[in-house]
Amino acid sequence: YYEENFSGHDISLINWPMNDYMEGNFFNVTGEEKAKHTIGAKQLSLSLLYWLQTEAPHDHGEGVGWPGLRLCPEVTGTQDGLAKAAYIRESRRIVSKFTITEAHVGTEMRMEITGKDKSEVTAHPFGFTVGIGSYRIDLHPSTGGDNYIDISSLPFQIHLGSLIPIRVTNLLAACKNIGTTHITNGCYRLHPVEWNIGEAAGYLAAWC
Repeated sequence: YYEENFSGHDISLINWPMNDYMEGNFFNVTGEEKAKHTIGAKQLSLSLLYWLQTEAPHDHGEGVGWPGLRLCPEVTGTQDGLAKAAYIRESRRIVSKFTITEAHVGTEMRMEITGKDKSEVTAHPFGFTVGIGSYRIDLHPSTGGDNYIDISSLPFQIHLGSLIPIRVTNLLAACKNIGTTHITNGCYRLHPVEWNIGEAAGYLAAWC
């Protein structure tokens, strides 16, 4: 860590399981309920920061806490230094022309389907791909009581059909609302993949 007045300090955005807020939803609730959960989520993040500052064990085994850690309102653009809005890990998704499932990207399922071992197996190659991504299938606990899931996945492609809704015309999904499942959203929701999806949607809209 660095002294507070050091202008070249490192910056991290933290959305770990330790600050996952599971006490209630932020959507389909009253404004009062949303405000209550927003306060609760902020308090949880502040609690994690306090633990990191005062009790987190050092890697070398001696000492605890990193008191130089601080919030960065000059970066977030907020008075309290926390994010402007809660990070919603899983959004609503479209019903798309093509739905990406675990059978397309999950390591174990791909090995079962193809008969190949771990050193040879790949994600399903899509004929209409508009991008790539790579991340484990990572599902955090939910307000509904679902537990943590971590499944190995393979470097994957983004199918064009997952951006195109079945029912609605002149509309493209441009982020993690593409046609994935609850499982595959766990690896397609990452920001680099979202940026790729957004760029692909923009190019497709311009081309059309």
